Amino acid sequence: MLRNTLAVLGLTLLATLPAQAALCSGSGEGLSYGFSLGIGSNITEDDQNQIDLVNLRRLGVDATSVERWGGCLRAFVRKPTGGEEMQYFEPGTYKRVQ
Repeated sequence: MLRNTLAVLGLTLLATLPAQAALCSGSGEGLSYGFSLGIGSNITEDDQNQIDLVNLRRLGVDATSVERWGGCLRAFVRKPTGGEEMQYFEPGTYKRVQ
């Protein structure tokens, strides 16, 4: 009985994990940008998100926002029929994760 309960609990936990989280390497290989505007000046997370947003748009992705999430870039993309959907991309290469 305990074995069956633990098996069901384990399967339930696996089923609730986001599938895309394990598919991005998070290596950031490919395109990367870095610059400094002065001593002690660094790119913030918001700046990096904007850079990623611009790069996705240049590649034809109609993204409205981008953020780093679980080793991936999570973008909210406008659908042609209206509304938005989440799509995941590899950081740096901007390849879409299926």
